[in-house]
Amino acid sequence: MPVFPNSVRPIALSALLLVLPALSLAAPDANRDALRDDVLGATLAGEYALQAGRLDEAAGWYLDAARAAGDEDPGLAERATRIALLGQDDRAAAAALALWRQRAPASMSMRAAEATLALREGRERAAARQLRALMLDPDPAGWRHALSVIATGPREPETSAKMMRRLFDDGAVPDSLPAWLAFGDLSQRLDQDDLARQVIAHIVERYPGEPRVALLRASRLRESGDLDGARAALQEAGDAALIVPELRLAMAAEYDALGDAATAERLLAKGPQDRRIQALRASLLAKAEDNQALTALYDELRRDAGNPDPSLRLLLGQVAEFLDRHAEALEWYDSVPGGEARLQARLRATNALHDLGRREEAFQALQRLQVDGSINEDARRAAYLVEGELRARDEDFDAENDAYARGLADWPDEPSLLYARALMWERRDDIPRAEADLRTILVADPENVAALNALGYTLADRTERYGEALELIDRARVAEPGNAAIIDSYGWVLYRLGRFDEALVELRRAYTLQKDAEIAAHIAEVLWVMGRRDEARKYFDDARRLDPDNRSLQRALEKTGA
Repeated sequence: MPVFPNSVRPIALSALLLVLPALSLAAPDANRDALRDDVLGATLAGEYALQAGRLDEAAGWYLDAARAAGDEDPGLAERATRIALLGQDDRAAAAALALWRQRAPASMSMRAAEATLALREGRERAAARQLRALMLDPDPAGWRHALSVIATGPREPETSAKMMRRLFDDGAVPDSLPAWLAFGDLSQRLDQDDLARQVIAHIVERYPGEPRVALLRASRLRESGDLDGARAALQEAGDAALIVPELRLAMAAEYDALGDAATAERLLAKGPQDRRIQALRASLLAKAEDNQALTALYDELRRDAGNPDPSLRLLLGQVAEFLDRHAEALEWYDSVPGGEARLQARLRATNALHDLGRREEAFQALQRLQVDGSINEDARRAAYLVEGELRARDEDFDAENDAYARGLADWPDEPSLLYARALMWERRDDIPRAEADLRTILVADPENVAALNALGYTLADRTERYGEALELIDRARVAEPGNAAIIDSYGWVLYRLGRFDEALVELRRAYTLQKDAEIAAHIAEVLWVMGRRDEARKYFDDARRLDPDNRSLQRALEKTGA
């Protein structure tokens, strides 16, 4: 959800519609002049423009509101600045930033916005000076703000790389292991291999034997395709990482990313055990298809089965499912004592029944949950969602649709049910109905970021209504400007609009934030269409490595013939 200024409460779109059309009855220019000096009126107008996805108008209205508010509310100037930056309106951003600087000169976020605008305007010396000051600020939030600006602020990835190199050469990274690790990680995500190597070499020299450095090196080598080197780097960490639970989990995650789930599980098995660790071990062994080790873990857990601990019995049921012992799983779920865990067990038991081929029993059990007034509403709603998932697995479209329809009869306009049904319609290429469900969510909750992004992306990807898609995605960007999925959607709609260079900047920014197969496939398709096919193949390879079955990847490969 977006952050509103302290002096202004969020106002429903319906309320705005009651206020603003009435204002339009008079002469438009007179109305605008009157609203400029009215803090509440200008803010309402700005929010209305934002709801319509018109970032340029929204920034202007918020700037008017900030001017009218004087020194009382720096939050309005901040909001105007952020919206203008997202809308690529440097002139409005500069005006809003000047007000923000005047009213909150020591604000760390204001200084970060100042550096962002300097980068956007090509004032690299000023930007470097501001970023250096943030990096060396005694407050650790300073270097975090600086790295965030570098990752998401510039229009071109090359500018980000240049700023990183400049800060490194100027000795502007604070003498702090977390800062150095974050700096090295960003160097790596920006594909600056030479800089990342130098950063890691510095960290190794400055912090010898630090296992987090080995993790950083392993991640860099893995992403560059040197899997053997990554494994060697992890081995250098030795047993030191086992002392700290978070490092043990991080090392296991790195082994899993290398495609070595079995080694990841053995690592987790070495240290202290709790239900979370045991559940992770079970899922890793299932992924590795190591039934022998999974059976050993199952036997180990069963030795404590006399304990009525609900979490243990839930876990035993899940491990039994991993082993395709669905009858045993059902017994474990049935033995879970009362309380919240009991509800989870009843839901899980329907999956076991379904896998046993007792499908009607599974659906009857779910339907009993759906009408059980003695349980909480979340569990009842979940029963409709689980039924929908199982019906989809059976490829029984009519029954899946009926499950969501019955759920929505009990909870009209429930977002989770509408969202699940919208995904069902999209899978079946019924885009008008998918759109209708997502728009129903937005009528009740105009700021629902997931629905905004899903609808915007769907319109961009599956229709030619690119202008509407852009408005929806812009609204999502204002709410969560650092969300990689939303930045990817923004890049994708720019691509569909034929703005290839701008699209590539945004898609690469999203990939810097999150290494994801769908984002990689989008970058690859754009590069392919631009004729840069060697670069495109690299991203296609990345996408295959991350998720070879990704739908966007398969569609991009089919479209390009790559």
